[in-house]
Amino acid sequence: MTETRLDTPFRAVKPAMWNGWRRKCPSCGNGPLLSGYLNVRDACQVCREELHHQRADDGPAYLTILIVGHLMAPLLLIVFEAWRPEPLVLFTIFAIGTVALSLYLLPRLKGAMIGLQWAKRMHGFADSA
Repeated sequence: MTETRLDTPFRAVKPAMWNGWRRKCPSCGNGPLLSGYLNVRDACQVCREELHHQRADDGPAYLTILIVGHLMAPLLLIVFEAWRPEPLVLFTIFAIGTVALSLYLLPRLKGAMIGLQWAKRMHGFADSA
């Protein structure tokens, strides 16, 4: 069980997650959070907030699969029932759409998850300034 320190200032969750979604530092909202597609920087270049505490692990991938699956499956059924396209055309369009949406969401969901961890002072973020 983790301790909650009462002498530490409150960190707003929504702005931290929004900054993470934008792939910016959850603390200042200016510095880049990621150094590549999914590599998290050790510290923010602007405010020097340590980011190496993050433990996003497989969470962003699971959320990406959940969101993409819940969007594409009904859409696939609707398109098939409404227009009855050729199977190869249907597969090609939905394969490209699924991959594109997954590639778009994955780094943003990772940033949002890191923002949530920072705001809730999880995994070592409690000790950071």
